[in-house]
Amino acid sequence: MAEHSASVTVNAPVHQVYELFTHFNDFPKFMSFVQEVTYYDDERSHWVVHVGRQYEWDAVNEDWIPDQQVGWRSFNGLHNSGKVKFRALGPERTNVDVYVQYVPPSGPLGQLGEAFGVGSHFTTALEGDLQHFAHMVENAPPGSLDPMSSHYLFHDESAASKGFVTSKQLEAMARDPMMSTKALAERQARIEREAQERQQKEAELVEVRRQRLEHERQIGAEHRQILAREAEKRRKEGQEREEASRRSARIAPDPRYTYAVRARGLGDRDGRRSRFPNFTQDPMTSRRPTKPGVSAPPRSS
Repeated sequence: MAEHSASVTVNAPVHQVYELFTHFNDFPKFMSFVQEVTYYDDERSHWVVHVGRQYEWDAVNEDWIPDQQVGWRSFNGLHNSGKVKFRALGPERTNVDVYVQYVPPSGPLGQLGEAFGVGSHFTTALEGDLQHFAHMVENAPPGSLDPMSSHYLFHDESAASKGFVTSKQLEAMARDPMMSTKALAERQARIEREAQERQQKEAELVEVRRQRLEHERQIGAEHRQILAREAEKRRKEGQEREEASRRSARIAPDPRYTYAVRARGLGDRDGRRSRFPNFTQDPMTSRRPTKPGVSAPPRSS
């Protein structure tokens, strides 16, 4: 028995991921190797896949747990079984793990095909289609539980787009009300309208960012002008202080005037002449000026 597994992380709530995955009949619309999934009833379905060659089987659902797990077991055709587990990684993130077991077709050709790459090709196809499933969910409106609401259905690699679906799958899709000409036209119109709305919102966001940047540039320019004016003011004040300092240094003070200011203060009328011109002489005689005709007393030796 061959065993294969693959996983993918989907950016959507676990309930939405679970509900969209259980629309088995929509698999050919986004998967590349599933050519048909048609229902016998709520529990049984018929599958046709193409991996190297075409395989068919009838399956019955088993081990289903809402929002956690789905399982199946074939009872006719290719003997296989599997499970898909859903695990919430957060409010908007879900991990999907797929486990498949099957018995290669009997005979030397089946064993030889498995040995020479059919199994690895199946794993690659399974991983790719899980990525397609993630894109389908992420391109559906938030909370949507119908795959037909997703923009990603019928992408270029899907079996339906490539015309690889079976006649029974075509008949089943034709009976689907969501696949009617009117419904498909409305769906396409909605997709185009939503695309235009997204473009308009993006353009509005770009304009808002542009205006914000322009406003920030204007504020920055005004701030730089204020700083430049303040710097110029400080420079001029510094120049004025330097000029005043140079002017005061060029004026030589009058020694007599300086002495008079220290001795008697400003405003003295005779402040510009010495009151006691002989103040540098002997202290005993320098305070009294010599009268005419009177000789000064002799200095003691």
